[in-house]
Amino acid sequence: MAVSAVFTAALLLPDIPLFARILGLPLFGAGGLLLAYTALSRKVALRVDETGVLLGGSPVRYKATTAHVPWGDIESFVLWRQATGSASLPYVGVSRREGSPALPGDGPKARAIVKHLVPVPADTVMSSRVVTGWRLDKDRLIAAVGHFAPGIPVQDGF
Repeated sequence: MAVSAVFTAALLLPDIPLFARILGLPLFGAGGLLLAYTALSRKVALRVDETGVLLGGSPVRYKATTAHVPWGDIESFVLWRQATGSASLPYVGVSRREGSPALPGDGPKARAIVKHLVPVPADTVMSSRVVTGWRLDKDRLIAAVGHFAPGIPVQDGF
C-alpha cells in the first residue's frame, strides 16, 4: 500500500506529464485502494474447524471463490511452494478424496493451465490458497488438524 501511495503522490507533482497521470493514477490509485480494502476487510483466508476447512477466496470475488471442504473429503493437507523466477510463493491446500465435488474455479481450462506449471497435482492446486497478505502458523494448523481430524496428515513442502 505504501508503494502505491508514494507513486500516486508522485504522479500529482506539477512536472509529471499528462500521459503518465492518465495511466498511473488509475493503476496505482485503484491498486492502493484494492490493497487497503483487502487488508481492512478482515476476510477469512483459511479456517480449520469442526466442520472442515474454509478456503478463503479472492478479495475481489470473495463469495464466488470461497470454498468449504468437509473433513470427509480431505485426505491430507499439503504445504507447497510455487517457483516464481528467483523467489517462490507458499501455498496451503488440501488433497481431496476421489469423487469430491468440484470447487470454485475448477474446470478443464484451469486444469490444463496448471498441469504444466505447478509441482503438485491439479486436484491439490484447485483446493489451495496462496499465503500472501496473511501469515500461516504451521504449528497452529497442525494442532487444529490434530484436534478436529486426527489421522489426517500435514505434508510440509515449505
